[in-house]
Amino acid sequence: MKTQEYIQLEETYGAHNYHPLDVVITRGEGVWVYDVEGNRYLDCLSAYSALNQGHVHPKILQAMIEQAKKVTLTSRAFRNDQLPLLYRELSELSGYEMALPMNSGAEAVETALKLARKWAYRVKGVPRHQAEIITFENNFHGRTISVISFSSEPLYREDFGPFTPGFVSLPYGDLTAVEQAITPNTAAICVEPIQGEAGVIVPPEGFLRGLRRLADERNVLLIADEIQTGLGRTGKLFACDHEGVRPDMMVIGKALSGGFYPVSAVLADEEIMGLFQPGEHGSTFGGNPLGAAVARAALRVLRDEDLIANAARMGEYLLEQLAEIPSPHVKEVRGKGLLIGVELKPEAGGARRFCEALKDRGILAKETHQHVIRFAPPLIIDQGTIDWALPKIREVLLTL
Repeated sequence: MKTQEYIQLEETYGAHNYHPLDVVITRGEGVWVYDVEGNRYLDCLSAYSALNQGHVHPKILQAMIEQAKKVTLTSRAFRNDQLPLLYRELSELSGYEMALPMNSGAEAVETALKLARKWAYRVKGVPRHQAEIITFENNFHGRTISVISFSSEPLYREDFGPFTPGFVSLPYGDLTAVEQAITPNTAAICVEPIQGEAGVIVPPEGFLRGLRRLADERNVLLIADEIQTGLGRTGKLFACDHEGVRPDMMVIGKALSGGFYPVSAVLADEEIMGLFQPGEHGSTFGGNPLGAAVARAALRVLRDEDLIANAARMGEYLLEQLAEIPSPHVKEVRGKGLLIGVELKPEAGGARRFCEALKDRGILAKETHQHVIRFAPPLIIDQGTIDWALPKIREVLLTL
């Protein structure tokens, strides 16, 4: 079948809840993907940072195959021999005492919100069902009803109310607004260390440290959503590490499975995570042995192949090179590690046409918030590959 035949089938039989570029991928290897026509592309999206280890990493693949031959699912009604090992390895990696595994990132965010509310009632003494959680404008934490309840994106909200109460939304990066918004009923502050879907928005220096200080002073939990920014993407294990901040809860996902399987988790110490009692929260697939084995392998690859340090080196190089392109269309280049946004001026006509032109030259990137091109290749990328891509990126930014 040809590209247009696949596209026609998808448009006919599938819900139209995405607007993908018109490339039909059939195979991936490392930083490269191949379409059904045999064309090769450099993946500069990494499935929104789920593919930090690259496509079909052989060590993660082998772990998946070996576990799939044994047992894939037990449910949490019974124990399995992979989940305890994942728990220990997550603790050794992150420094948090305990973890709670889920599947999607949105599920993990919901888990953290529930846990923050229980902490508010059982530990802080907030009146039952009065807890408030501070969030930030232009956030993206998922698309469940509760999560879109504190989104500021009209597209995510317009036809999907009524919404879940208990959330306060503030300008991202504004510590004064946070300080003024905290009340005795405030349970937690939920923040992305870098807002990825908003267009790779990096907060002012000291913002995360300020949140940590306010949380400590006012007896409030700090929750960091590191689903997209964590596990090496920004050149540190977690993006919070750039400011030396340790949140009370860390939410991770995406690269936790290297793109093989939906695996997410909430990390916290026992004094918080220990509040959950049997039956209060769970998931049939959360913590399954196949997902746990895959996650263990994905974490080993990050460590053994020194991908976090590579993300720092290659990210600095790519950011510098992009910033030097004298394009009349570019307003700003920003980011950390290999999470980089190129914001275009409004008169450039939107980022979509630039992403389509990049596709035609063998580079897959995706627009975000209309005017931003996001560059986030797998963390295994080397300088030679970046140097292959840069002339094509320059051509698009200079000639369109």
